[in-house]
Amino acid sequence: MDVELWKIALLFAAGIASGWINVLAGGGSILSVPVMVFLGLPGPVANGTNRIGIIAQNIFAVWGFFRKGFSDFKLSLSLAACASVGAFFGALVGVKLDGVWFERTLALIMLGILVVMMTGAGQKAVSSDGKARNLLLGHLLFIGAGFWGGFIQIGVGLIQLPILNRVMGLDLVRANMHKVFVALVFSVVSLAVFAANVKIEWTLGLALAAGYAIGGWLGANSAVARGEALIKRVFYLALLAMAVKLLFF
Repeated sequence: MDVELWKIALLFAAGIASGWINVLAGGGSILSVPVMVFLGLPGPVANGTNRIGIIAQNIFAVWGFFRKGFSDFKLSLSLAACASVGAFFGALVGVKLDGVWFERTLALIMLGILVVMMTGAGQKAVSSDGKARNLLLGHLLFIGAGFWGGFIQIGVGLIQLPILNRVMGLDLVRANMHKVFVALVFSVVSLAVFAANVKIEWTLGLALAAGYAIGGWLGANSAVARGEALIKRVFYLALLAMAVKLLFF
Protein backbone atom coordinates (compact mmCIF):
# COMPACT_ATOMS: atom_id res chain seq x y z
CA MET A 1 0.00 0.00 0.00
CA ASP A 2 1.06 3.62 -0.49
CA VAL A 3 2.66 5.06 2.64
CA GLU A 4 1.86 8.75 3.03
CA LEU A 5 2.99 11.14 5.74
CA TRP A 6 -0.49 11.56 7.20
CA LYS A 7 -0.85 7.81 7.58
CA ILE A 8 2.44 7.64 9.48
CA ALA A 9 1.39 10.57 11.69
CA LEU A 10 -2.01 8.98 12.37
CA LEU A 11 -0.47 5.67 13.40
CA PHE A 12 2.15 7.43 15.54
CA ALA A 13 -0.62 9.23 17.46
CA ALA A 14 -2.69 6.04 17.75
CA GLY A 15 0.41 4.26 19.04
CA ILE A 16 0.95 6.76 21.87
CA ALA A 17 -2.64 6.39 23.07
CA SER A 18 -2.64 2.61 22.61
CA GLY A 19 0.68 2.08 24.38
CA TRP A 20 -0.36 4.12 27.40
CA ILE A 21 -3.69 2.30 27.74
CA ASN A 22 -2.07 -1.11 27.20
CA VAL A 23 0.47 -0.67 29.98
CA LEU A 24 -2.01 0.70 32.50
CA ALA A 25 -4.88 -1.65 31.77
CA GLY A 26 -5.07 -3.37 28.40
CA GLY A 27 -7.21 -3.02 25.31
CA GLY A 28 -5.17 -0.32 23.61
CA SER A 29 -5.01 -2.35 20.41
CA ILE A 30 -8.71 -1.63 19.90
CA LEU A 31 -7.46 1.80 18.78
CA SER A 32 -4.48 0.80 16.66
CA VAL A 33 -5.89 -2.21 14.78
CA PRO A 34 -9.08 -0.46 13.53
CA VAL A 35 -6.94 2.51 12.43
CA MET A 36 -4.85 0.18 10.26
CA VAL A 37 -8.00 -1.46 8.85
CA PHE A 38 -9.29 2.05 8.10
CA LEU A 39 -6.06 2.70 6.19
CA GLY A 40 -6.80 -0.30 4.00
CA LEU A 41 -4.81 -3.13 5.55
CA PRO A 42 -6.44 -6.59 5.46
CA GLY A 43 -7.32 -8.05 8.87
CA PRO A 44 -4.38 -10.47 9.20
CA VAL A 45 -1.89 -7.81 8.00
CA ALA A 46 -3.20 -5.27 10.52
CA ASN A 47 -3.23 -7.96 13.20
CA GLY A 48 0.40 -8.88 12.50
CA THR A 49 1.71 -5.35 11.95
CA ASN A 50 0.27 -4.30 15.30
CA ARG A 51 2.75 -6.66 17.02
CA ILE A 52 5.65 -4.40 16.02
CA GLY A 53 4.14 -1.64 18.13
CA ILE A 54 3.36 -4.00 21.00
CA ILE A 55 6.99 -5.15 21.14
CA ALA A 56 8.34 -1.58 21.16
CA GLN A 57 5.82 -0.50 23.79
CA ASN A 58 6.71 -3.34 26.13
CA ILE A 59 10.48 -2.91 25.78
CA PHE A 60 10.12 0.62 27.09
CA ALA A 61 7.50 -0.40 29.67
CA VAL A 62 9.73 -3.16 31.10
CA TRP A 63 12.62 -0.72 31.25
CA GLY A 64 10.41 1.87 32.93
CA PHE A 65 9.30 -0.55 35.65
CA PHE A 66 12.89 -1.77 36.14
CA ARG A 67 14.22 1.76 36.62
CA LYS A 68 11.58 2.33 39.27
CA GLY A 69 12.71 -0.77 41.14
CA PHE A 70 10.00 -3.17 39.99
CA SER A 71 11.21 -6.47 38.53
CA ASP A 72 10.88 -10.21 39.15
CA PHE A 73 12.42 -11.73 36.04
CA LYS A 74 12.29 -15.31 37.32
CA LEU A 75 8.50 -15.31 37.54
CA SER A 76 8.11 -13.11 34.45
CA LEU A 77 10.19 -15.51 32.36
CA SER A 78 8.33 -18.64 33.47
CA LEU A 79 4.97 -16.99 32.76
CA ALA A 80 6.28 -15.75 29.40
CA ALA A 81 7.42 -19.25 28.45
CA CYS A 82 3.92 -20.62 29.05
CA ALA A 83 2.28 -17.72 27.22
CA SER A 84 4.63 -18.14 24.24
CA VAL A 85 3.48 -21.72 23.70
CA GLY A 86 -0.10 -20.52 23.52
CA ALA A 87 0.85 -17.51 21.37
CA PHE A 88 2.48 -19.72 18.73
CA PHE A 89 -0.68 -21.73 18.17
CA GLY A 90 -2.93 -18.68 18.52
CA ALA A 91 -1.00 -16.86 15.80
CA LEU A 92 -1.39 -19.83 13.47
CA VAL A 93 -5.15 -19.32 13.78
CA GLY A 94 -4.92 -15.52 13.60
CA VAL A 95 -3.18 -15.45 10.22
CA LYS A 96 -6.24 -17.09 8.68
CA LEU A 97 -8.77 -14.63 10.12
CA ASP A 98 -9.90 -12.12 7.49
CA GLY A 99 -12.84 -10.15 6.12
CA VAL A 100 -16.20 -10.53 7.79
CA TRP A 101 -14.89 -13.10 10.25
CA PHE A 102 -12.29 -10.63 11.47
CA GLU A 103 -15.03 -8.06 12.08
CA ARG A 104 -17.29 -10.60 13.79
CA THR A 105 -14.45 -11.67 16.05
CA LEU A 106 -13.85 -8.06 17.06
CA ALA A 107 -17.54 -7.75 17.92
CA LEU A 108 -17.45 -10.92 20.03
CA ILE A 109 -14.41 -9.59 21.87
CA MET A 110 -16.30 -6.44 22.72
CA LEU A 111 -19.25 -8.46 24.03
CA GLY A 112 -17.00 -10.63 26.16
CA ILE A 113 -15.29 -7.63 27.71
CA LEU A 114 -18.66 -6.04 28.37
CA VAL A 115 -19.69 -9.20 30.27
CA VAL A 116 -16.52 -8.96 32.35
CA MET A 117 -17.39 -5.39 33.24
CA MET A 118 -21.01 -6.20 34.13
CA THR A 119 -20.08 -9.17 36.35
CA GLY A 120 -17.44 -7.21 38.23
CA ALA A 121 -14.57 -9.50 37.26
CA GLY A 122 -11.10 -8.05 36.91
CA GLN A 123 -9.18 -6.58 39.80
CA LYS A 124 -9.23 -6.50 43.56
CA ALA A 125 -7.12 -4.99 46.32
CA VAL A 126 -4.43 -7.32 47.67
CA SER A 127 -1.42 -7.04 49.92
CA SER A 128 1.65 -5.49 48.35
CA ASP A 129 4.32 -7.96 49.57
CA GLY A 130 4.95 -8.98 45.95
CA LYS A 131 4.63 -12.73 46.61
CA ALA A 132 2.60 -14.70 44.09
CA ARG A 133 0.33 -17.62 45.00
CA ASN A 134 -1.41 -20.34 42.96
CA LEU A 135 1.65 -20.59 40.72
CA LEU A 136 0.63 -23.76 38.87
CA LEU A 137 -2.85 -22.50 38.05
CA GLY A 138 -1.48 -19.09 37.07
CA HIS A 139 1.00 -20.63 34.64
CA LEU A 140 -1.64 -22.86 33.08
CA LEU A 141 -3.96 -19.89 32.60
CA PHE A 142 -1.16 -17.97 30.91
CA ILE A 143 -1.04 -20.59 28.17
CA GLY A 144 -4.61 -19.61 27.36
CA ALA A 145 -3.82 -15.92 27.67
CA GLY A 146 -0.91 -16.39 25.28
CA PHE A 147 -3.15 -18.16 22.77
CA TRP A 148 -5.48 -15.16 22.79
CA GLY A 149 -2.54 -12.77 22.47
CA GLY A 150 -1.16 -14.69 19.51
CA PHE A 151 -4.59 -14.98 17.94
CA ILE A 152 -5.68 -11.34 17.96
CA GLN A 153 -3.86 -9.44 20.77
CA ILE A 154 -6.79 -7.10 21.41
CA GLY A 155 -7.85 -7.28 25.05
CA VAL A 156 -5.09 -9.69 26.14
CA GLY A 157 -4.08 -7.30 28.91
CA LEU A 158 -7.62 -7.55 30.24
CA ILE A 159 -7.07 -11.32 30.47
CA GLN A 160 -3.60 -11.14 32.01
CA LEU A 161 -4.47 -8.65 34.74
CA PRO A 162 -7.20 -10.76 36.43
CA ILE A 163 -4.92 -13.82 36.36
CA LEU A 164 -2.06 -11.93 37.98
CA ASN A 165 -4.24 -9.98 40.40
CA ARG A 166 -7.16 -12.24 41.32
CA VAL A 167 -5.62 -15.69 40.83
CA MET A 168 -1.99 -15.05 41.75
CA GLY A 169 -2.66 -12.34 44.35
CA LEU A 170 -0.30 -9.67 43.04
CA ASP A 171 -1.03 -5.99 43.54
CA LEU A 172 -1.86 -4.08 40.38
CA VAL A 173 1.52 -2.40 39.95
CA ARG A 174 3.37 -5.72 40.09
CA ALA A 175 0.68 -7.34 37.95
CA ASN A 176 1.32 -4.73 35.27
CA MET A 177 5.07 -5.24 35.68
CA HIS A 178 4.71 -8.94 34.80
CA LYS A 179 2.05 -8.28 32.16
CA VAL A 180 4.27 -6.09 29.99
CA PHE A 181 7.24 -8.50 30.19
CA VAL A 182 5.09 -11.50 29.24
CA ALA A 183 3.47 -9.58 26.38
CA LEU A 184 6.89 -8.55 25.09
CA VAL A 185 8.08 -12.14 24.85
CA PHE A 186 4.98 -13.75 23.35
CA SER A 187 4.56 -10.85 20.88
CA VAL A 188 7.97 -11.68 19.40
CA VAL A 189 6.77 -15.26 18.89
CA SER A 190 3.46 -14.24 17.31
CA LEU A 191 5.10 -11.61 15.06
CA ALA A 192 7.44 -14.29 13.70
CA VAL A 193 4.45 -16.49 12.84
CA PHE A 194 2.58 -13.62 11.16
CA ALA A 195 5.69 -12.50 9.23
CA ALA A 196 6.09 -16.03 7.87
CA ASN A 197 2.49 -16.11 6.62
CA VAL A 198 1.38 -12.57 5.65
CA LYS A 199 2.98 -9.39 4.29
CA ILE A 200 3.76 -7.24 7.32
CA GLU A 201 3.69 -3.46 6.66
CA TRP A 202 7.01 -2.66 8.30
CA THR A 203 7.02 1.09 7.60
CA LEU A 204 3.62 1.63 9.16
CA GLY A 205 4.56 -0.79 11.91
CA LEU A 206 7.65 1.23 12.81
CA ALA A 207 5.59 4.45 12.94
CA LEU A 208 3.16 2.68 15.23
CA ALA A 209 6.07 1.31 17.27
CA ALA A 210 7.49 4.79 17.86
CA GLY A 211 4.15 5.89 19.29
CA TYR A 212 3.73 2.68 21.29
CA ALA A 213 7.20 3.12 22.79
CA ILE A 214 6.38 6.60 24.05
CA GLY A 215 2.99 5.49 25.32
CA GLY A 216 4.49 2.43 27.03
CA TRP A 217 7.13 4.48 28.80
CA LEU A 218 4.54 7.03 29.94
CA GLY A 219 2.25 4.25 31.10
CA ALA A 220 4.92 2.47 33.14
CA ASN A 221 5.89 5.68 34.90
CA SER A 222 2.25 6.59 35.52
CA ALA A 223 1.54 3.15 36.99
CA VAL A 224 4.38 3.37 39.49
CA ALA A 225 3.94 7.03 40.34
CA ARG A 226 0.17 6.99 40.88
CA GLY A 227 -0.43 3.35 41.74
CA GLU A 228 -3.57 1.28 41.77
CA ALA A 229 -6.14 4.09 41.76
CA LEU A 230 -5.03 5.30 38.33
CA ILE A 231 -4.79 1.76 36.96
CA LYS A 232 -8.35 1.00 38.06
CA ARG A 233 -9.70 4.15 36.41
CA VAL A 234 -7.93 3.44 33.12
CA PHE A 235 -8.99 -0.20 33.25
CA TYR A 236 -12.67 0.69 33.43
CA LEU A 237 -12.33 3.50 30.89
CA ALA A 238 -10.81 0.98 28.48
CA LEU A 239 -13.76 -1.34 29.04
CA LEU A 240 -16.23 1.51 28.51
CA ALA A 241 -14.52 2.58 25.29
CA MET A 242 -14.73 -0.97 23.96
CA ALA A 243 -18.42 -1.19 24.78
CA VAL A 244 -19.10 2.11 22.98
CA LYS A 245 -17.14 0.84 19.99
CA LEU A 246 -19.32 -2.28 19.88
CA LEU A 247 -22.66 -0.57 20.30
CA PHE A 248 -22.35 2.56 18.17
CA PHE A 249 -19.62 2.13 15.52
